Amino acid sequence: MATIWVRAEPFSYGTIPVAPHPRLNSTNIRKIVIYSKNKGSAGFPRLSYAIWQHIACNKLHLSEELAWMYFRTCQFFTENLSPAENMEKDEKLSACKDQNERILNLESVNLYKFVLFLSLQQLYRMSLRTSLVAGDEWPSSSSSVATCELDGRSTPRGGTMKSLDDHSHHLFVQNNIAELTDLISDDDTKVTGAGVGGPVTKYLSMDAVEALGFVLVGKVDSSPSLIQLQDLACLPAVQHQNGYQKATRTFLTKPFTTWVKDNLIQNPFSVSACIASGTRLSWPFMGEDQKSEQGQKRGKIATNAQSVPKEHTKGNKMIIMSQVSKQTIARSSGTLEMSTVKIHRSHYSFLYLLSPLRSVTIEKSRNTTLILGPVEATVYVSGCENVTIIAPCRNFMISGSTLCTLYLMTPNRPLILSGNDTIMLAPYHTFYATLEEHLSRAGIGPSPNLWDQPLCIGPDHRDEQPIWQILPEAEFYPFSVPFEMQGPTKSIPGGLPAYYQKEISKRQKQIDSWQHMVKDAGLTREQRKEFQTLVESRFHIWLSETGHKRELDSLVVPLQSVLEKK
Repeated sequence: MATIWVRAEPFSYGTIPVAPHPRLNSTNIRKIVIYSKNKGSAGFPRLSYAIWQHIACNKLHLSEELAWMYFRTCQFFTENLSPAENMEKDEKLSACKDQNERILNLESVNLYKFVLFLSLQQLYRMSLRTSLVAGDEWPSSSSSVATCELDGRSTPRGGTMKSLDDHSHHLFVQNNIAELTDLISDDDTKVTGAGVGGPVTKYLSMDAVEALGFVLVGKVDSSPSLIQLQDLACLPAVQHQNGYQKATRTFLTKPFTTWVKDNLIQNPFSVSACIASGTRLSWPFMGEDQKSEQGQKRGKIATNAQSVPKEHTKGNKMIIMSQVSKQTIARSSGTLEMSTVKIHRSHYSFLYLLSPLRSVTIEKSRNTTLILGPVEATVYVSGCENVTIIAPCRNFMISGSTLCTLYLMTPNRPLILSGNDTIMLAPYHTFYATLEEHLSRAGIGPSPNLWDQPLCIGPDHRDEQPIWQILPEAEFYPFSVPFEMQGPTKSIPGGLPAYYQKEISKRQKQIDSWQHMVKDAGLTREQRKEFQTLVESRFHIWLSETGHKRELDSLVVPLQSVLEKK
């Protein structure tokens, strides 16, 4: 028996949690298919950026920045490029000074996958009246990720991360699969033998089914391996159910849609499944031997790594970290490598996840510092307060958060969505011994780095009241990863922007001058000892007042028990 489920990644990291532009609706998305096919090889089967830019800017009235963001995001999630190919593409595209250059217009994406990708953006378009009457539009008014535009803003309501709402992903496809398949279907009146004005039969080409595999995947009960949708649909045992036409290698749309709905199950690699049946990880918590005055509970960490086929880890292998409070975790391990990490309700903690990762979600966390290894796909921050994130990543999104400082290395513009306040941007400012190797594995290079060019999406952004700013030079300090590791990286890849480096050099000169002044003061041995005691005393007072003492005290677990390669 065949089973099919919804891929989590397109929903969790491919959709932008802001109500889309009014013109980017189902009717116009359908017109995109018709228009593109009429443009010949420039529009179908692969849609060139030149055609999409014309549609987006001249017909849908999207901004060029938004048009490119949708296009580039879809490219990454639908094209199976190697890390080296992604880095090469980043460098090539960075050479384009504006979006009208020839090299940019030659970029293309699979048309069917692109219109499906645009359809997924409708998750955050909601009619309150329709939702109350029908009760089945997703996200519904009761959904944890429903959007609300009552005050002119469109933000996720309740602060719950969309990537945790696995059941809603399932319901969306179950309720809308007919619309999705119809969008990429072809008409053929000859199939029915009907004359002019007769019933029209719609069918799905093999390319259309392969494109639908961007959203769906499956397996047969007798095998643990995942099977691509087009391969699953062609199995002899299911062809009589899904309308397969052997002579034309096509599928009748109606029976194919019914077959998908009848065999749709919950994603076995979802957050819910990981929580229910995953393996508990006993990662060392630094400072565990020190009991806090509040006796906080130990955070929970679980993974589904043991149940994910090795050849299908991308977007499926997951680690969930929940309620890590007043702890320090440092990890570099095989289990962590290329995992999708979900961090939920971390408070007053320091998390060092020093492995290449697939994607990271940080939700409802406060007063926490996260130092991440290179993230191949996306870092998404939601509903956080006073959180510091240090990460090289391909994509970055933040919504509903306040007082957050982001130290980024990213080839794409960071997305600042709705509901944010006081977001500080700064360049990536740390390194660890194996960082360059990890960057290569994740397909991220030090250039281009668009950390200081955010794209603000949502109706609550105003030029006269920006909610983000560049971190002032006076507040910028390089971050030191406090672990000794074996590896060739000895400095920050790509270095720092000149104005930050100038400020650091200025401080170093002040330190050198102070040290020479103390040396030349001619202090006696007893005076030097007294002076040293005074400096150390003031330093400890500063550590306590700033909260850094707790951070240092938590670094007590032996390094070999923390940074493992197994």
